[in-house]
Amino acid sequence: MSDIRLSVNINKVALVRNARGANFPDLLQVARDCERFGAQGITVHPRPDGRHVRQSDVYALRQSVQTELNVEGYPSEDFLAMVEAVQPEQVTLVPDPPEALTSSEGWDALGQRDFLMEVIGRIKAAGCRVSIFLEPDQAMVRAAVDTGTDRIELYTGPYAQAYAEAHGKSDAAERRHRAIAAYGESAALATELGLGVNAGHDLNRPNLAFWAEQVPQTLEVSIGHALWVDAWYLGMENTIRLYRRALGHAGQGE
Repeated sequence: MSDIRLSVNINKVALVRNARGANFPDLLQVARDCERFGAQGITVHPRPDGRHVRQSDVYALRQSVQTELNVEGYPSEDFLAMVEAVQPEQVTLVPDPPEALTSSEGWDALGQRDFLMEVIGRIKAAGCRVSIFLEPDQAMVRAAVDTGTDRIELYTGPYAQAYAEAHGKSDAAERRHRAIAAYGESAALATELGLGVNAGHDLNRPNLAFWAEQVPQTLEVSIGHALWVDAWYLGMENTIRLYRRALGHAGQGE
């Protein structure tokens, strides 16, 4: 059985709410329901343009979330001031520029070491665990140690794409093992060096069990887009339980 925790990203719920300008769906109620249905954390990524979760939501969620609140974002001054005030259990730093549609690359932990050291020190002084978004590059994993981060979050976009592209191919199993190899090596190294390992981006029901089986060092996955698309068809409670099952029964197949 896997011990990987599921943190549900509720940005897409906020995006739907904002489309009509009223508090429907109610973001706080959705977060409470996610926890009631089995989510072990709630993730949000407030962006400067406020197109989905807003900073005001983060303050409100701090009073409501009973599991763990994970706040993602680029460490701008206003973001840092917010997390210092809110004090979520975890802050995940991403290198996204303000106009980015979604996170699509990891930090250069070598070239930006001094910057990361400064902001990570500031966040940890507020009592928050820190994770930095990273690609499966062993040099970057080693450099991450020097930044003072507690965890890394492996950017799983390329893995998810390769996993999907292998579908129906005669060598699908080989392709999928190749796609995940660097992640397993990076996760093993991170664990050896004392870093916790999270994962996120484009993880979904088809590729999640294989991930959990091949990268057992993973402590937490944060999933939003795919989970909410599934929830439209399968219902929110059933979907969260299915994702938990994929994590808890790794190797059972698709």
